[in-house]
Amino acid sequence: MLKRDDRGDVSFGAGEFFIQGLIILSLIQFPIETVPSISPGLSAWLRGFEIFSVAVFTVEYTARVLLSKPKGRYAFTFMGLIDLLSILPFYLALGVDLRSMRALRLMRLFRMFKLVRYSTAISRFVEAFREIKEELILFSFTALITIYISSTGIYYFENEAQPEVFSSVFDAMWWSLITITTVGYGDVYPITIGGKIFTTFVVLVGLGVVAVPTGLLASALSKTR
Repeated sequence: MLKRDDRGDVSFGAGEFFIQGLIILSLIQFPIETVPSISPGLSAWLRGFEIFSVAVFTVEYTARVLLSKPKGRYAFTFMGLIDLLSILPFYLALGVDLRSMRALRLMRLFRMFKLVRYSTAISRFVEAFREIKEELILFSFTALITIYISSTGIYYFENEAQPEVFSSVFDAMWWSLITITTVGYGDVYPITIGGKIFTTFVVLVGLGVVAVPTGLLASALSKTR
């Protein structure tokens, strides 16, 4: 049964449980398709399920676009774009060989974000991100500057000692990223005294890079009801 919420968006009533289940099954289908030893019979069944699920998602998307007020407004909303991107790879594959454009197949994973509409908990996360989007944009810009400065710094400290590892500032950005995020895979690390001292400061800055957005999100979630 079709109905509209307070914002004028279309709701499918009890049918939404069916759509939720279809989204989850389509997300399970995707990794199964990557199994090399999959049988032809199962492959054909998965293909049939993909056609069926895309048909349902297409009908859902079309109904939301046509019945939204004003008409067509839904197509330009965040969830409208998610719905479009979740079905677009299927239709592109009809005229384009996606084996040569494998990145486009990943767009099917946008179906995961369709669950945002049906989950109160996820909706709270989305609302929290909206509350702090300006702070996150500013912080992201600051983080990019930090990565650039740390990449340049470690390049000048380590280039002569490890020219094959830190051959350019762009190569140093991998070290900078894993160090600032405190992941530290250990595949790239400084060996000079100056580089080690510089890395100490970068790690300390990295702790703040991780802590600040976490604190912002926690604060925003506490205000969201």
